[in-house]
Amino acid sequence: MTVIDSTSVISPPVDVCVVAGTEHPRPDGQDRYTISEVAAYTGLSAPTLRWYEEIGLLPDVERSHNGQRRFGNRDLDWLAFVRRLRMTGMPVADMVHFAGLVQRGEDTFGERREILERTRREVVVRMAELQETLAVLDAKIDFYAGAPQASERA
Repeated sequence: MTVIDSTSVISPPVDVCVVAGTEHPRPDGQDRYTISEVAAYTGLSAPTLRWYEEIGLLPDVERSHNGQRRFGNRDLDWLAFVRRLRMTGMPVADMVHFAGLVQRGEDTFGERREILERTRREVVVRMAELQETLAVLDAKIDFYAGAPQASERA
C-alpha cells in the first residue's frame, strides 16, 4: 500500500467500541489509504465507497492537495461498523441517519443507543427464525440421507 502524503487525516468521530480489537494495515499516524486500498481492504467497491460518501454514510472524507480521497484507520473502523449494520438488515437510510447522529456528537448517545437496541431486537428475532429454518433443513437432510437412492430401488 502506498502513502499519498504526510498530511494528517481528520476522520469522522467513531465510538470506541467500533475500534476495539481491530487491526489495521498501518499504524495510526501512518494511516493514509487511497480509495483502491480501502476497497481492497474492506471488500467494498470504489463506486460503493463514493456513493457512501455522497449520501453521507461516510462523511468528511479528507482529500489530498490534488483532490484524491484519503482514508484513515478510523474510516476503516467506521466502514467495518457500517458493514455490520448492513448485515443486520438495517436500511441504508437508517444508517445515514445514524451517521448523522454520530456527526452531531455526544448529545445523540441516547438516540443512537435506542436505534442499536431496536436493531438488536430485530436481529434476535431473525436469528430465531433462522434457527427454526436450520432445524427444518437439518430434518430434511436427515430424511434424504436415510432414504434409499432411486437407483437402488430400480
